[in-house]
Amino acid sequence: MSLKRGLVRAAEVLPAVAGDIVISKKKLKQTEGLELVCMKREQRQQTLGFSSRPFVLCGLPLRRPPRDVLIHERRNGQFLLEVTGHPKLGLPFGQDRLVPIFLATLAVRQQNPTIHFKSAAEMLDTFGLARGGKEYRRLIASFERIFGSTIFFSTDTQTERAKVIRRNRFNFLSEVRLWYARNPEQRFLPGDFQNTVVLSSEFYNEVMAHPIPADLEVVKGFANAPAVLDLFLWLTYRCFTAKHEEEIPLFGTFGLVNQLGSSEYSRERRFRQKLERWLHSIRAAWPECPAVITADGCKLRIAPAQAICPQSVKK
Repeated sequence: MSLKRGLVRAAEVLPAVAGDIVISKKKLKQTEGLELVCMKREQRQQTLGFSSRPFVLCGLPLRRPPRDVLIHERRNGQFLLEVTGHPKLGLPFGQDRLVPIFLATLAVRQQNPTIHFKSAAEMLDTFGLARGGKEYRRLIASFERIFGSTIFFSTDTQTERAKVIRRNRFNFLSEVRLWYARNPEQRFLPGDFQNTVVLSSEFYNEVMAHPIPADLEVVKGFANAPAVLDLFLWLTYRCFTAKHEEEIPLFGTFGLVNQLGSSEYSRERRFRQKLERWLHSIRAAWPECPAVITADGCKLRIAPAQAICPQSVKK
């Protein structure tokens, strides 16, 4: 089936199934996106984006924290992530998590801690976000919160396999030179000016030592759903590294709720309901995803699986 024919089919099937139900342009676009994801996967033509291990194992906040909260901490087994926000800008949250993915992807592609890109709007295009004024201002704020933050990522044991960085706090980036235009349609400045971002040596070394690949079309599809995106990236990594079937507790100090960027839930049932909805969205893009909530509702069962086709993957 050709790509064009596949997308046309998505537009035809939904009205036929829904009858008189009106399908919004947003829902139709999402359906077409899923069609594209499945077709590229079948054709082994996935486009790769990359994430860094700290932000796959431990998520950033899903929603804006209160202004007086400047420290975000998440733990995943032996791994600990602590993010400290700038006093004036606050902690990164929500769609801000796209910035580390964008920077990690460029770092892997360019094989250099000093990465260049033409304009900030390039990131909006990468994740399929509109280039209107609202999205552009949101992007600017995301960059500023990320640039103003520091991270601490460590392990409780110092084995060769688990050691990631030394136990000290460091800047996420060491140097930044960016330009922003009031007109989001302005993609270039006169001359040969490029945006330049220099990753800190610790962050760059971590990205290059453990680049976590992900289907960029799926990331694009979940760009407006940070909780689903977090879980998708987490499952991509955990299912790939799993040697056998595993069960991860949902609650408790080392539970899944404390690994993702999820807010604390006062009622466990509420988190289970949300988790099931997130898994449903992920299965639409990755039908073979083996993750299921156990019958007792206390654990998430995973098994070895690959969200990325092992051959013919386009970067």
